[in-house]
Amino acid sequence: MHYTILDCYTDEASGLGVPPYLGTYPRYLFGKFKQEGHEVAYLTIDDLRLWKKYDNIKKETSEKEKTNILIYNLTNNKASEVLPETDVLIVILGVHVPGKYLTALPGTLHEVIPLLKDINCKKILTGPAVFGTQLEGGKFFEKEDLSSFDDVTNYDASFEELEKYVLEGVDIIRQIPDRRVIEIETGRGCNVGKCSFCTEPLKNSFVNRKKEDVVKETKAYYQRGARYFRLGKQADFYASDRPIEMLKEIREACPEVEMLHIDNVNPNSVVKPGGEEITKAVVEYCTSGNIAAFGVESFDPEVVKANLLNTMPLIAMKAIKIINKYGAVRGENGLHKFLPGINIIFGLLNETKETHKKNMEALSQVMAEDLLLRRINIRQVAVLPGTFLEKHGGNKFLRKNKQYYWKWRNEIRQKIDFPMLERLLPKGTVLTDVFTEMYDGKTTFCRQMGTYPLVIGVKGRLPLKKRIKVKVVDHMLRSIVGEEV
Repeated sequence: MHYTILDCYTDEASGLGVPPYLGTYPRYLFGKFKQEGHEVAYLTIDDLRLWKKYDNIKKETSEKEKTNILIYNLTNNKASEVLPETDVLIVILGVHVPGKYLTALPGTLHEVIPLLKDINCKKILTGPAVFGTQLEGGKFFEKEDLSSFDDVTNYDASFEELEKYVLEGVDIIRQIPDRRVIEIETGRGCNVGKCSFCTEPLKNSFVNRKKEDVVKETKAYYQRGARYFRLGKQADFYASDRPIEMLKEIREACPEVEMLHIDNVNPNSVVKPGGEEITKAVVEYCTSGNIAAFGVESFDPEVVKANLLNTMPLIAMKAIKIINKYGAVRGENGLHKFLPGINIIFGLLNETKETHKKNMEALSQVMAEDLLLRRINIRQVAVLPGTFLEKHGGNKFLRKNKQYYWKWRNEIRQKIDFPMLERLLPKGTVLTDVFTEMYDGKTTFCRQMGTYPLVIGVKGRLPLKKRIKVKVVDHMLRSIVGEEV
């Protein structure tokens, strides 16, 4: 049979599948169906948009226009040719932690359902959308009529079952013309597993993937030409199966890897015995620009308690200091080796004006003690079905405090983000391995490949998808201005 995987991109607390990332869902299913003997094609939502919204015509961007990110991430396939021949269409969709994306826009149920209405085949919805999806923070999940799908399925497989076909999925990258960061899964569920807004405890109990299997999959993609990897798709990298050995073996098996980063880290694991040894290993074996994404969410103890959050402010501050102790060293690409990243969420239970004061006090302490943060992510919570938040307050505090959010956010950006960026990247700093990605009028926006990469604006229209070096000449609130060197 002809199976087609339509990747509408995914973003969860535990994993990212928005380009330039290639998530686990399409790769695993590609391997599963291929092993079963089916022909398998891979399409993105961009391929479908090009056909249905743009009549398969991709126009050049004029000097007054932005690059059209709706059709930026095309595969080697054409939706107009593949879909009429498809017997079973697997639609992967779902955003649980809404973000801003430079060169991609995830598909929503509201967008995708009409685009597929005249496609005559069996349609199956899967991915995070099975548990709810919302592309915008501060809202409840999308409530759409799913009757146009023949099935809504969570293709859940144990790690033991997964290993039978995971390597069959490696050939998916032959259908993708651009470079991708391969998100490698190291574990499921959460070793604490209580945060009020999070769907991870609803999806999985805490279980680690075997270190040998993580290394084996990474090596397989490396041998197919992949050079960018993030050991993500978990709630806490430090809780992985033998993380120090894992990193060491990956670097030995993939000597020319250009990016090896991690994702989520529980600050409690950093301060526990053994945490400093793992931190040192991350600095030694990973590539520069690496970030420990701390799900602090709030520095207000009352909000921490009400939302069953993982980390009290005192622990978070200790973890920030430990990561800085070993990782605040500038690396080969111009960025520091390994720094903390902080997540802040608006709209949690028991949030008050005092919450913002507590957040500012903690972040100001970081500045006063000359510590470094690579980035601060601020978002409004998405209220998803089945979560503790939905059952115990929903959007009550979102509605109550929404009038303050712009002010609170702007104060963090002006008083913390901006001076922190000047501290991280003084004028004259040279960044290497920067890729030109998109135009906005006469400005070219660029990024390095990495976990939460820094956006760099360069005056002029440079050729896209080229590797360049950039010198820092100015700073914006969360991005920098550079010039090619």
